[in-house]
Amino acid sequence: MVLNGKGAAPGAAVGGIFIYNEKFHIPSEAVVPSGEEQVHLDRYKLIKNQVLNELDEIKLSVQKIDPGKASIFEAHKEIADDIIINEEIPAKILKEKWAGDWAIYQVYETVMSVLRKTNDPLIAERAVDFDDVRARLLRLWYLKSDTNNDNSISDDSKKQNLSNLKEPVIIAAVDLKPSDTACLDREKVLAILTEQGGLTSHTAIIAKSYGIPAILGIKGLLENVKQGQLAAVDAQKGTVYLDPKDDVIEELIKKSDTFRNDKMNAEHFKLNEGCTLCGEKIEIGLNVSNNNDEEINAQEFTDFAGLFRTEFLFMGRNKLPAEEEQFNSYKKVLECFGKKPVVIRLLDIGGDKQLASLEQKKEDNPFLGNRGLRFCFSNPDIFKTQIRACLRASVYGNLWLMLPMVGSLDDIKKAKEIIKDVKNTLLNEGEKIGEYKFGIMIEIPSIALIIDKIIEEIDFASIGSNDLCQYLCAADRMNSSVENYYQQYHPAMFRIIKDAVNVFIKEGKSVSICGELGSDPAAIPVLIGLGMRKLSMGAASVASVKRTIAGLTVEKALKTAENVLALSTAGEIEEYLHERQ
Repeated sequence: MVLNGKGAAPGAAVGGIFIYNEKFHIPSEAVVPSGEEQVHLDRYKLIKNQVLNELDEIKLSVQKIDPGKASIFEAHKEIADDIIINEEIPAKILKEKWAGDWAIYQVYETVMSVLRKTNDPLIAERAVDFDDVRARLLRLWYLKSDTNNDNSISDDSKKQNLSNLKEPVIIAAVDLKPSDTACLDREKVLAILTEQGGLTSHTAIIAKSYGIPAILGIKGLLENVKQGQLAAVDAQKGTVYLDPKDDVIEELIKKSDTFRNDKMNAEHFKLNEGCTLCGEKIEIGLNVSNNNDEEINAQEFTDFAGLFRTEFLFMGRNKLPAEEEQFNSYKKVLECFGKKPVVIRLLDIGGDKQLASLEQKKEDNPFLGNRGLRFCFSNPDIFKTQIRACLRASVYGNLWLMLPMVGSLDDIKKAKEIIKDVKNTLLNEGEKIGEYKFGIMIEIPSIALIIDKIIEEIDFASIGSNDLCQYLCAADRMNSSVENYYQQYHPAMFRIIKDAVNVFIKEGKSVSICGELGSDPAAIPVLIGLGMRKLSMGAASVASVKRTIAGLTVEKALKTAENVLALSTAGEIEEYLHERQ
């Protein structure tokens, strides 16, 4: 039998299936029997403390193996101890008479439903962390209390994890939570297969960073596999062969060895400068979606932070982050990067990205609606608070302030006026403000086509290739029914990038690319040939991108770009680029 899904992390493997299928009990809607409200509240407080202790134990255990992943459990502790959640659950129990397990389930579900509605996959995936904590709370809720010590955690209550696998296996699951992957014994995991998850899911990101082949979104996976069944995985094709024939086994073992050797070879480039064969320096930036130590410490391998997403501070909570909380977050990342530029993108939210802390109008076309800079303009208090926090933090590093979703010169001038007013207010209050640069995202075609008209108003720009592609091709990048129309290699993409880069080169100003195209080994020669000298990406892509650059000359890149610009379709360009890899 052959099963198919989305290849989320490259590689191949052959081995036995290990079905990891943790059952999750969904509570029924129920009320507390009269007079037992305090009993349910006390039980919730007890299991919450047990969860915090449990997370501490796991964190200490993981710290010895992989200190970076220990931060996941610190984040889960913050979720379990969240002030708003721990006001809502007792209120539901005491005031609305909800049973404790139903209150836990529904309060967490409210937060997760907001996160899941967003079309920004990085924000949507945060729901997995909340789901993880909720599952941990409910698992303990249904266990009998330890009568000898209510504050202890019995061995029976400890969650099965993937840290004690007996032999190398291929994991098959509905999905993997952050705590599952953090405990994962990477030496004994040959590949990961799941029924759920996408290319930007937590599982995909972890699989890439660990170098574990992964295929996600396999329909009917657990219905068709058996515990211990032999399987062969080709993640490049997104194909799983169950009970494979000898020739398939032999082919995929060879692919597995080739992939492993290739990854080891790429890692040697991680600490190198991003230089071409002919000595041309290509600056490598880091895309950062959270300010945890694991993410920002990858700065040692990069030249700048090409995109610091600030949405993580606002999503999945019932209260907007205060200025001081934002200031501390921006200060932390600026201090970590030191003299290296940190491009902080102002709040890119609205429309499809709903905030639990703010009532927002439902829109039929959220990607074309009140999002990004438009949202900031329509919520000036939120916008000004964020600008205040950024400007105050500017004294701790090299701040580059960037506007999202810019469509016109009017947008730029209006935003600059607001920033100027905020700056003057801060100075009048006696606050210190460091030097900073001002720039924009190029993701709406209207701004890309008039770069020459607005270049004097900005210091830099970053091309967001993901959104630029969807607006250029009029294809929602989150809609699988039109995925064939979302073409990153569309000739218009490379032409519009070329024209924009030429303007920045002429004016001697900085331009980078921070979308998926910037970390695509096949596209990198074209981007360099078009004049791009700054690429920003996730930490997992840094080594392979540096290796790609090291094998290029500018002359070769120029020729590749010239040939690509002469082609007429995305299919022709894709075929040409992959033939040259």
